[in-house]
Amino acid sequence: MNIVSSSTATKTIEHPDTRENTSTGDDTPKFFHYVKKDSIVESAVNGTMVVALCGEAFPVRKQAKPGSPVCPDCERIYRGLRKK
Repeated sequence: MNIVSSSTATKTIEHPDTRENTSTGDDTPKFFHYVKKDSIVESAVNGTMVVALCGEAFPVRKQAKPGSPVCPDCERIYRGLRKK
């Protein structure tokens, strides 16, 4: 009688972090996001989180200047909203 031994090996596959780094080295965000107007002041004063149109949550720390880069996902969603 022949006995065949089989072994099972487990291998860990490393997945590199492929998320885009949106930091700029200081506290200025790479993109500015669209958020509800009424939540901006509350977040700036109390440090509460706001949720952008793209789903990103963050506390408001900087005000966008004219010509600042806007999150492409927020921009796409904002343009798709019906104007009243």
